[in-house]
Amino acid sequence: MTGLRYVYAVCRPFGTPLQAELTGVAGAPAGLLHHHGLVAVVSTVPEADFGEEALKAHLEDLDWLAATARAHQGVVDALTTVTTPLPLRLATVFRDDSAVRVMIEAREEHFRALLDRLDGRVEWGVKVYAEEAAAEPAGAAPAAGAKPASGRDYLRQRRARGQAKEETWQRAERFAHALHARLSAHAEDVRLHAPQNSALSQASGLNVLNAAYLVPRAHSEEFVELVDRTKDEEPGFRVELTGPWAAYSFTGDTGGSGDTGEIQDGQGAADVGEGVS
Repeated sequence: MTGLRYVYAVCRPFGTPLQAELTGVAGAPAGLLHHHGLVAVVSTVPEADFGEEALKAHLEDLDWLAATARAHQGVVDALTTVTTPLPLRLATVFRDDSAVRVMIEAREEHFRALLDRLDGRVEWGVKVYAEEAAAEPAGAAPAAGAKPASGRDYLRQRRARGQAKEETWQRAERFAHALHARLSAHAEDVRLHAPQNSALSQASGLNVLNAAYLVPRAHSEEFVELVDRTKDEEPGFRVELTGPWAAYSFTGDTGGSGDTGEIQDGQGAADVGEGVS
């Protein structure tokens, strides 16, 4: 069976061995490809599944995509415990090791600059949700089955609901802004992402803050404690912390020309920095 080289991340050489039974995409063990003082973390995947046409078809299969993303993330998470990885985009594949080496040489200067900047740092994600109870205060809506006595009552009820939602939104913005400012003071860099769509994330409540914070690993415990102290400060809001992650939000991209679903022959590299948070 013909195999392709799947690349998870690029990092510097590290002395601590990876987990002995660490497997990646398609159940293949992860290995290290050293070149020019850098390391590509790779595994072999079947061309029958990861060739261009097959991969494009698989990317329409949500179950396959989720399983592949989990396997990819598992390798990156394992790397994060022993070094500072630069994660590559999901489903970055090359024809062979030579093509991977060409990619490293083409992006070498950029990789080294990013690794210098991110060394010893991790990403923490913080989301704030306005809970359903806060989004629709109990007193703002009429009881189930109740009908307004008149058109005037109906308009009054609509205005009351609109005013309650506006007040809740303003309170949510104030809370999110204050929390973000506090956390930013304890981070070296921050990224504000677009709020998540609850219909897609299936998380309850309205997402009013979706941020990533770059924190020195040595200061992570202090950062986590700071977030924990805020969780009960404001009733009606839920604060969620995730991490530590590889610094997905702070790696930018390699400037490569390859897209997910295309096999790279060595002249193009996939973007760095797209990941799960």
